[in-house]
Amino acid sequence: MLEDLKERGFFQQSTHPEELAKRLKEDPICCYVGFDPTADSLHVGHLIPLMGLAHLQRAGHRIIALMGGGTAMIGDPSGKTEMRKMLTEEQLQANIEGMLPQLERFLDFSGDGILVNNSEWLRDLNYIDFLRDIGKHFSVNRMLSFETYKVRLESGLSFLEFNYQLLQAYDFLELNRRYDCRLQMGGDDQWANIISGTDLIRRVERKDAFGWTYPLLTTSSGKKMGKTEKGALWLDPKRTSAYEYYQYWVNTEDTDVEKFLALFTFLPMDEVRELGRLQGADIREAKQRLAFETTALIHGNENALKAQQAAQSLFPGNSGDGKSDKSNVPSTKIAPENFSAGLGVFEIFLETGLCKSKGEARRLQAQGGVYVNDERIDNPDYCLGEADLQDGEILLRAGKKRYHRLILETKEEK
Repeated sequence: MLEDLKERGFFQQSTHPEELAKRLKEDPICCYVGFDPTADSLHVGHLIPLMGLAHLQRAGHRIIALMGGGTAMIGDPSGKTEMRKMLTEEQLQANIEGMLPQLERFLDFSGDGILVNNSEWLRDLNYIDFLRDIGKHFSVNRMLSFETYKVRLESGLSFLEFNYQLLQAYDFLELNRRYDCRLQMGGDDQWANIISGTDLIRRVERKDAFGWTYPLLTTSSGKKMGKTEKGALWLDPKRTSAYEYYQYWVNTEDTDVEKFLALFTFLPMDEVRELGRLQGADIREAKQRLAFETTALIHGNENALKAQQAAQSLFPGNSGDGKSDKSNVPSTKIAPENFSAGLGVFEIFLETGLCKSKGEARRLQAQGGVYVNDERIDNPDYCLGEADLQDGEILLRAGKKRYHRLILETKEEK
């Protein structure tokens, strides 16, 4: 199992690698990943831990998705240059409820899969008992030697955040006591927190426990995964549409396609390697397969197909006929009276989210990237009017690949 996941790219480092490989091969193991509910949706950055858990569950291991309703009240300093925003219990609970449908698209909690919130045991901890029973096993000198704390000490680290590592380690101990959980997984920036948990279990319970980290993934050009012009790429369909999600993946850099097929789809590795061998114009086929498979996991096959058809309607060269359904392309309804007043092209690019500011829109136009119905607009004072309507709508384009439809509102819709 470990070798399979290494081949797919899920492995960065682990504690006791030979023991872990043997354990995974011999018997089912109980393993977990933690998710702090700092937003009401997961995003693309959570895909690697989600896919890693899903692979292990499909292989017969018992999985735990731990919701950090307790730890998120403090905030993990790992990878952060400043203290996280404090959230209320009500906000955290709402975020957990928002994340649950996305978790269920990857993980099965109807059998022995476990979904649990660490606020169950952290919320009412007795502080004195915790320090005496747990704190005594931690060395401040060792904690300060970890990169997580070194970086934050330069900009300022609160005592509140300094406690986070102890609480995450205690989570692992509690899961070990409740479910005999022996393996914690997470991003490589979690290494210090993870090994603190394995050490704590070995000290307190005298049991074997293992840590395993995933690589922190960037694109070949060094960009952070899941970032778009509009911000994070969310797994909640209400925050990122199927079309936007599909477009992100279909525009993957050529050098990343095989790697992403291995990490973000359940395709057999033989098929992944075959698609990865495609070169030149043929690699578009591999990108379309990547985009369809990843979108289907989040939005379902039907919406993935609609997104694919929408993309093909806008890019006829992508094996489409140019007449496919555009209904899944992001759109905005416009009242007829708005056209009589005139719609400034910069204002409408800002309102539709194609640009974040008028300044960005001006720069985009200076680079030749502002299009209305596939006609480049060079006039900064251009106003959209009824003459631009084609079958009741106007197609806007920012750059080469970002589209938005303006749809004329009918009398019945008013």
